[in-house]
Amino acid sequence: MTGRVLVIGLDPTRLDGWDPEPVLAALARGEARFVELGIEADMCLVAPDDDPEGAIAAALTRAEYACVVVGGGIRKHEPLLGLFENTVNLVHRHAPNAAIAFNSTPDDTADAALRWLP
Repeated sequence: MTGRVLVIGLDPTRLDGWDPEPVLAALARGEARFVELGIEADMCLVAPDDDPEGAIAAALTRAEYACVVVGGGIRKHEPLLGLFENTVNLVHRHAPNAAIAFNSTPDDTADAALRWLP
């Protein structure tokens, strides 16, 4: 596999009212899948109340990415619609050559990226 992947999602340890352990375990399984496939992947986990756009922009400019996967926590939670829109536009601005993919769960993040990697 060629190309580096950036995974953008919510940091489960920084969300009120959530048990982060199941999400952290799923994230670890997702990261292990990238390693198993030999794909370089970086994680950018953000908190909605702590300049997520700044963290995302910084992550997007650290490396050249072939694919950016936007997690369901940002995408599916209606109160975060603005963050989702900003995330897509930040990818467009800072990584214009990267494909954008969407996962269903943290466990299938590598599979989402595989749909777009050469």
